[in-house]
Amino acid sequence: MASDDTTRNLSLSLYHYLCQNIVGYEDHVKTIRMMNNVRDNLVTDQKVCITSGSFGEGIEMKGSDIDVMHILKEIKVYETMSSVVKIYDKTYLSMYMEETKPGFTSLLLEYTNAVDVLPMCTDDRGNLFLSNLKFKQRFERPRMNVDHGPCLSDQDGLYDYCFCLHSESWVTPAKQWILRPNNSWPCPEVKQNIIDHGVLFVPIGIKGSANEEIEWRLSFSVGEKLLIYAFSHTQLLCYALLKILLKDAINVDTQCEALLCS
Repeated sequence: MASDDTTRNLSLSLYHYLCQNIVGYEDHVKTIRMMNNVRDNLVTDQKVCITSGSFGEGIEMKGSDIDVMHILKEIKVYETMSSVVKIYDKTYLSMYMEETKPGFTSLLLEYTNAVDVLPMCTDDRGNLFLSNLKFKQRFERPRMNVDHGPCLSDQDGLYDYCFCLHSESWVTPAKQWILRPNNSWPCPEVKQNIIDHGVLFVPIGIKGSANEEIEWRLSFSVGEKLLIYAFSHTQLLCYALLKILLKDAINVDTQCEALLCS
């Protein structure tokens, strides 16, 4: 009995420490998420912005940068073009996965009237593919020019901007997630919201691949954020502890730092 009381008291102490010093209490997390949602809803004709990463999840952790995904609205990605009705001022790309590993695809140019799209493409055996390298270079700015994976970072390391593309439909490589047996988590509404959002494509290929420049990684960061939103506050604190473990224990080992991402 004494042991149970000790465990309970230690758990409560850890809970309050995390709330007061690391993550914040539930109302604080809700406020951050609300602020993010307000900012993300300020869309333009050219792009949609989505706050992602820890801050996008509502976790304001010391040392974390602010990750923002910029989804270009004038470029559309489809798995197949068979039933697509084209609009003259949009650019259309299709997924080409014959020579890519799971989780990646090349993006074949199907149609464009935009003068700035062709310079971002690379010819491969008579086909034009969107180059992830040229795509990122298009958005470089004097103080936003540090290459950080699929992102561009500022020189102070405070912001990560990821310019990316969107498929409004779910894609076959991720179909298994839809077909998995239903259980209590996530609830059907959350699962459907994730499916309805579709899939993002971020500009990075497999390092060392022969086709690295024309490969794009499938990203489910919005779905991941919606799953985190479905956590209870206690689960969110455990998640934050795992992030700290990754950053301060695992990634300090040079042999392990590239094995996992947060």
